[in-house]
Amino acid sequence: MTRVSAFSSPLLLGFDEIERALERLPKAAGDGYPPYNIERLGKTNGSGEVLRITLAVAGFSEDELDVTVEENELVIRGRQKDEPTRTYLHRGIAARQFQKTFVLAEGIEVLGADLKDGLLSIDLARPQTERVARRIAIKSGGESGDASEE
Repeated sequence: MTRVSAFSSPLLLGFDEIERALERLPKAAGDGYPPYNIERLGKTNGSGEVLRITLAVAGFSEDELDVTVEENELVIRGRQKDEPTRTYLHRGIAARQFQKTFVLAEGIEVLGADLKDGLLSIDLARPQTERVARRIAIKSGGESGDASEE
């Protein structure tokens, strides 16, 4: 049985990467822990729009968190270790591990990460795109034509 996708139209050329990114989304969705916000910070001088992802990671130290970019995916991992020297009478705060994955569009750049007051903030830059129009020369009878920009 052949799978039919929205990108199988012969008029949509070169959208293979978008289709693969959409296939990764269900894996990236995961559960709701830790909770997070995504906000638009606006445009900066020349670098385009800046986005910020903020995760609530109370109880995690900097060395228990890992932020990486793997094949156009922003992956945030948290690993807390149990301390065997502690004896709990009641344990309501679990030492929980998590992995949160965000699929990034082509060209998105991670500017940095900051941990403050139990919130991990990761800033991303979406490059400013320029519209380019090109006139394509039409060749006749076997001549080779070059593309020229307008």
